[in-house]
Amino acid sequence: MKTSASIITKIALGALLAGSLAACNQNKPATPATPAAATSVKPEIVYINEDTVNTKYNASIDMRKRLEDKGKSMQNDVGGKRQALQREIAEYQKNAATLSADQRQTTEQRLQREGQTEQSYEQNASAQMQTAQADESKKLYEKVYEFTKQYAKENGYKMVLTFQTGNAQLLYADPSLDVTADYLKKLNDAYAKEKK
Repeated sequence: MKTSASIITKIALGALLAGSLAACNQNKPATPATPAAATSVKPEIVYINEDTVNTKYNASIDMRKRLEDKGKSMQNDVGGKRQALQREIAEYQKNAATLSADQRQTTEQRLQREGQTEQSYEQNASAQMQTAQADESKKLYEKVYEFTKQYAKENGYKMVLTFQTGNAQLLYADPSLDVTADYLKKLNDAYAKEKK
């Protein structure tokens, strides 16, 4: 879902900005590292493949399923009301010739009011769906943000970036900095405990 993708992107941008500021404020002289020492030092900056997290994080999967089910339910409800109104209009059109002018006028006014009511109902259902999506996305963002903070602290990372296919903000990252598999496993484990 694009919303959860933007959530993780916002986390990465915040972390990138904080890391950049921290790097600018450090006036340490550069010490040459030997190739052997460079490989044994744990990186302070890592990245997570956002595409993988979006498709395999169980909380995100559950959120999409809940929203999909809610959307289908709303569509069925709205569709049922629309079809009932269309049946009434068809019935009226079929019998209009047999009605008096007053009966036609009264029926047309009633059908017009019902049409406006149905339209308002549809708009409200759409607004409720958007609100539900925003609420779910906010909860997911907060959950991922808090987990990522703890994950970084536990692993000694100063910065956790995200990588997403087609994202121009991070064009390349060394695969050795990819902690997606470990991150996703721990993220799903935390969600499984929370779900119980």
